[in-house]
Amino acid sequence: MTGVVTAEPVLGTPRGKAVLVLLLAIGFLDFVDASIVNVALPSIRRDLGFSVQNLQWVLSAYLLTYGGFMLLGGRLADLIGRRRLVVTGTLLFFASSISGGVAQNSGTLVGSRLAQGVGAAMMLPAALSILTTTFSHPLDRAKALGAWGALAGLGSAAGALLGGVLSDYLNWRWVFFVNPPVCLIVLFAIFKLLPADQPRLRGRIDAIGAVLVTVAMLVLVYTIVEAPEKGWGAGRTIGGLIVAGALLGVFAVVEANQQEPLFPFSIFKIKGLGEADLTMVVAMGGFYSMFFFLTLYMQNVLGFSQIKAGLVYLPSTFGVAIAAGIGSKVMLKTGTRPIIVLGALLGAGGILWLSFIPVHGTWLGNIFAPLEIMSLGLGLVFLGVTTTAQAGVPERQAGQAASMINASTWLGGALGIAVFSALATSRSSHRIAAGVSQPAALTSGFRVALLAAAIALLVAALIAFRSRNATATDMAGPETAAATPPVAVR
Repeated sequence: MTGVVTAEPVLGTPRGKAVLVLLLAIGFLDFVDASIVNVALPSIRRDLGFSVQNLQWVLSAYLLTYGGFMLLGGRLADLIGRRRLVVTGTLLFFASSISGGVAQNSGTLVGSRLAQGVGAAMMLPAALSILTTTFSHPLDRAKALGAWGALAGLGSAAGALLGGVLSDYLNWRWVFFVNPPVCLIVLFAIFKLLPADQPRLRGRIDAIGAVLVTVAMLVLVYTIVEAPEKGWGAGRTIGGLIVAGALLGVFAVVEANQQEPLFPFSIFKIKGLGEADLTMVVAMGGFYSMFFFLTLYMQNVLGFSQIKAGLVYLPSTFGVAIAAGIGSKVMLKTGTRPIIVLGALLGAGGILWLSFIPVHGTWLGNIFAPLEIMSLGLGLVFLGVTTTAQAGVPERQAGQAASMINASTWLGGALGIAVFSALATSRSSHRIAAGVSQPAALTSGFRVALLAAAIALLVAALIAFRSRNATATDMAGPETAAATPPVAVR
């Protein structure tokens, strides 16, 4: 088209490759820490005296602050500078990883996980927005987002693998001690590779909006996490959902009357963004839950050791990487919709197959093949949805869009585990009351939860089928099409 100038490719340069590796390392830290403690939970409970009821907070504390502060983190990245925010988040992640590793009681460990989540909520949207604004050329962006999509899927599988290896060969504290050296390398690379932020902040930060949206998200995630234990019909659960909804309503009113809102609702005018976020919520409800229930099945029913349960996920990491790599090339020709729909259907098929797990199952006979099919779907869904959510987003709102898709990811994970855990627990309790053995009752509950997770992926496929198909032109972004130079890569 005459008059349209695209950005020059930078990914082919040594500096461009180094920047991408740096951003992927930042994302990997955050994604892995959402699941790395799963396999180590029995050891943590034994050493620190956690009750069965409170042990879930080793997982949930991270998701709580990660999801609760994500929208604030994304907007602050746009306002005060992405490099500043990713440095601040990495420093907090560094310190909280050390405090978690040396924790001598349950309170210190949960507090460390809460702080880790805040650090991750600063790091992740800033890193993703740097990626999309740095690699503005359509081919560069497709490759970079393909790598990011593979990374996101890899993190879920690799976290379980690393957690098993570290806790079995060393001890559970190393699932935290592995982070600080990586944080130091990341900090060095940030100052070496990323240009200093240009002055961005104009006027004042919308403090009222920041408090309202953060408290609303914290209340929402906390209520969802606690719902399986308290009951979905309990007054506390209903009250929490009402409070979260009321706070979000007040937040919307406040933002509509702000000259410089924390969350400009005009971002929803970007075609396909809302559908991409909704697809991610529903899809992650299925994928994240699958990892949770399959790990419980392997350890509590099949009696797998920590390292054996972790190694089961090793082949699936290759499936995620292969799917995202191939998908990033095909996506340039087909757009994102076919990639997402195919991925969701593959994920649904793999998890549906897993829902037939028997009490006396084996890795090769009952887990390997369906897990590999699921991993292909996971890689395609992360790639397609993340690309759609970033396509056509103005540079000034890149952090906000990145925070929205990442908040959708972890909100979906927390919601999926909460809802499907209630289904699994109800089914298992019913079977035990009927006189069935505990392994058989647990397996029955896991099968119901996995079936529900597969259905969630089918719903995600339906949403994606009705959503925008972002093309290579859309991936360039409005600034690129208008001949605005990409973010510098020094």
